[in-house]
Amino acid sequence: MVHSRKIAIGALCAALLGFGGYRLAADDTTTVDLASRDAAAQQYSRDFERGLAPTPSLTASPTPTVTPSPRVLQSAPAVTRSGPSKPTPTVKRSTPKPTPKASTPKPTSATPSSCKAYTGNQLTACKLLPSFGFAYSQMPPLVQLWNHESGWNARAENKGSGAYGIPQALPGSKMAKFGDDWKTNAATQIKWGLDYIKNRYKTPSGAWSHFQNNNWY
Repeated sequence: MVHSRKIAIGALCAALLGFGGYRLAADDTTTVDLASRDAAAQQYSRDFERGLAPTPSLTASPTPTVTPSPRVLQSAPAVTRSGPSKPTPTVKRSTPKPTPKASTPKPTSATPSSCKAYTGNQLTACKLLPSFGFAYSQMPPLVQLWNHESGWNARAENKGSGAYGIPQALPGSKMAKFGDDWKTNAATQIKWGLDYIKNRYKTPSGAWSHFQNNNWY
């Protein structure tokens, strides 16, 4: 028992001695650190007074760099230059040609030498002979024929039969084929008479021969 107590007391003493030594070591370290700091501060203060210590500078904050935004290039509108306008081609439409009406023979303005012996309505008839395919030699029998029929009077009228005009058309309205003025225009009546003779007797001489034999044509 006495031996155990001695051992315990010895251990306690050793622990206390160890702890005390640690405190002493720590205090010495603290003292050394403080002494070093004080020496460094004094040295800096001396260097500052001599102008050797660097002056703390204020670091300027970096100026933000402005990145220019990309410009949107807009294409300029294309300028269209209008030149002189081309004329629009005119489309010609074919106009239907009117159906030719029955040609109306017209007397020749110049008097043929074969007709110089005639005047008035007979001269008109002589000039019209070629228009119906007759030779001038057919004029004498034609004169004889219509002398007997009307005396070459454009207003001659047969009261009994109703025949009218120089060729004594029956009825007189037949002569409207060559003109609405058939009642008064001698040329219109002569054209109808020559056309009638051509279609029925071929020539004025043929019509005159028929008249001589039958007293009508």
